[in-house]
Amino acid sequence: MATASGVSTPLQLPSTRRVGGCCSRPGSPAPGKNAFPRRAAGGAPAGQSCHQFLPLKQSGRLQAAVLPVTPPLLDDEEKRKQMCEDYGFKQIGEQLPDNVTLKDVMDSLPKEVFEIDDLKSWTSVLISVTSYALGIFLISKAPWYLLPLAWAWTGTAVTGFFVIGHDCAHKSFSRNKLVEDIVGTLAFLPLIYPYEPWRFKHDRHHAKTNMLIEDTAWQPVFSKEFRTNSLLRKAMIFAYGPIRPWMSIAHWLIWHFDLKKFRPNELPRVKISLASVLAFMAIGWPLIILKSGIAGWFKFWFMPWMMSTFTMVHHTAPHIPFKTSEEWNAAQAQLNGTVHCDYPRWIEILCHDINVHVPHHISPRIPSYNLRAAYDSIKQNWGKYINEASWNWRLMKTILTKCHVYDKDRYYVPFDEVAPEESQPIKFLKKVMPDYA
Repeated sequence: MATASGVSTPLQLPSTRRVGGCCSRPGSPAPGKNAFPRRAAGGAPAGQSCHQFLPLKQSGRLQAAVLPVTPPLLDDEEKRKQMCEDYGFKQIGEQLPDNVTLKDVMDSLPKEVFEIDDLKSWTSVLISVTSYALGIFLISKAPWYLLPLAWAWTGTAVTGFFVIGHDCAHKSFSRNKLVEDIVGTLAFLPLIYPYEPWRFKHDRHHAKTNMLIEDTAWQPVFSKEFRTNSLLRKAMIFAYGPIRPWMSIAHWLIWHFDLKKFRPNELPRVKISLASVLAFMAIGWPLIILKSGIAGWFKFWFMPWMMSTFTMVHHTAPHIPFKTSEEWNAAQAQLNGTVHCDYPRWIEILCHDINVHVPHHISPRIPSYNLRAAYDSIKQNWGKYINEASWNWRLMKTILTKCHVYDKDRYYVPFDEVAPEESQPIKFLKKVMPDYA
């Protein structure tokens, strides 16, 4: 249910509260706001207790308290429906059984979804080139008050280039691997993404999706880091709150330009990609400035680039865990831990259906134009385990205001619960962001 502030509250469950040796029974007043279920490593029930963070401070250090509560929510259909309402989902899937393997899911897919069709691949290139050219034309002609719409179109169109390069990196664009490397490198250039460094790191994301520490895409904030000092804490609150949609820019900078992050055998290809990006910046940017000035560089390149930041809904939700390597299960991470999110049709077309993301994580070798057919098959065979949403404000509000500090049992603890005095940006988002689902 929505509160007066428009923020969905977690399900309230009966609990026995123990803090500092003092115990109160269900029904007694309790300072803690919310009760969350505990999930065990493989998704099985783990008894009757879980940890809940309380905003306690001793000698300037954040503390945690233990609140025993009831078994997992994902076992109960009615509670999953309530979580859907609270989080902005259409469906929250049941826990995938431990004995199901990723190969089981992959083997259920029709063989034709893995087939590469050169005509469809190059059609996607044509769609991206024409839509991007149209976007540049719209920017050149739009009055100032329509520029945000033109930037949104152009940024989405250039995201299509990224998806083409993404298919090339997964060897699902062409049967000719040299063609894939050339097309992938060129497709990434408008976004100044170095193709090979990204490919090496993205492969690791697929191999270790939502594995704690190891996943190279998103990671939750760690409690130890959050406690380090006030300045870093405030920076984290902004980064995972108001500016989170643009944090992929920081990720791009940190992960792809540091040669120390790559193996010696990877370095030759990495250096070629970095040289290509630097050449694009050294030649392309001066040409833009020469033709239209610094203002033109902001207008025609920088603003569409800022609007081409990539989705964060694919693996981030309060009920989707990060797990250690010892607990991690590939099938659960890829099927249960990936979100299918529907966007407006024009976005799906310009982005080549990349948000049909579940089959892409079952097998990255599925070309983007076959993702919908693969998803139809997955829904038929594994539909009750799938997480589904349509893009909506409540979904975004949930991610920005709830998915923060890692906790083994609760998965995420919101900043404003751990450090309420410093979490004004999160409270501001809760107040001003729409709650429409």
